Amino acid sequence: MAPLKILISNDDGVFAEGIRTLANAAVARGHRVSVVCPDQERSATGHGLTLHTPIRAERADELFDDGVQAWA
Repeated sequence: MAPLKILISNDDGVFAEGIRTLANAAVARGHRVSVVCPDQERSATGHGLTLHTPIRAERADELFDDGVQAWA
């Protein structure tokens, strides 16, 4: 099977063990993995609106194995 391009996200934040485990396992199998998630836990904020403040993301590759591109 050809490598997949996989986007992984969560609401538990970039430091959640589950997102790191999933992303690292997928890249170990040869897939291209991108992770985009909050910089901290933000469960139950799905209906929130951000109107006046830009949402900024910074690279967080260092939290994952080589080959995972991550933003938080």
